This record gives sequence, structure tokens and C-alpha cells, in this order.
Amino acid sequence: MIDGVSNAEAIPVLERLIQFTGRRHALITNNIANLSTPGFRPMDLDVHAFQSALADAVDRRRHAQGDAGGELEPDAASTIPSPESLGDNILFHDANDRDLERIMQDLVENASTFRLAADLLRSRFELINTAIRERL
Repeated sequence: MIDGVSNAEAIPVLERLIQFTGRRHALITNNIANLSTPGFRPMDLDVHAFQSALADAVDRRRHAQGDAGGELEPDAASTIPSPESLGDNILFHDANDRDLERIMQDLVENASTFRLAADLLRSRFELINTAIRERL
């Protein structure tokens, strides 16, 4: 019974999105911390690969369960790709590959995505709490 409530609709998708943005935030802040470290190569998670894997998981869930919801996949890490070295820029004299503007843009986009997913998840749980309390 409780699984039907906690796995309904968008809740598992929002949970995966929050997990992804949390891991990506840790990588981006590590990139910022090592901005002047000689030889450092920034790492990031592939957003498009995550979106594609998550869309595939949602499609599989819809095909198996219909619109009733349910688990996406048994392993939470299966939709989160492994970190990759970016290496898109020209190396500096200290063999560092840094681009402060791009890193800060990634940080802001990631934080906005996290905030949106957290707000949506919070509203889902508030809706469940309202239904449990039987009040408007």
C-alpha cells in the first residue's frame, strides 16, 4: 500500500533527478576548488546521457505498469552516468584545463534544476500529507 503512494507518478523520477544533481554538484564544486591546480582536468556528468537513460526508464515503467507508477529500476545508480573529463578547452601553461565561466554556468544550471526538483517533490509530499489528514 505505501509503495503505491511513494512510487506514484513523478516521485521516483524526481528522486533520481535530485540524486543526479547532487552528484553533479559535488563534481562541479570540486572543479571550482581545483581551478588553479596544475594539471587538473575538470570532471562532469553527461546531462544528455542521464536524461536519455531516465527517459528510457520512464518508458519501460509506463510499458510495464501503465500510468499507475511503480519503481523505475532497482538500482538508483543505473540512470546516473559515470563522471567524464571535459577537456574541451585549450590547456594553460600549467597544463590546467579551466574555464571559469562555463563552470559557474554549470553550477547555476545544476542548482536551479535541483531547486526545481526539490520544490516539485516537496509539493508531491504535501499533497500526500493533505490526503492522509483528510483536510484541504
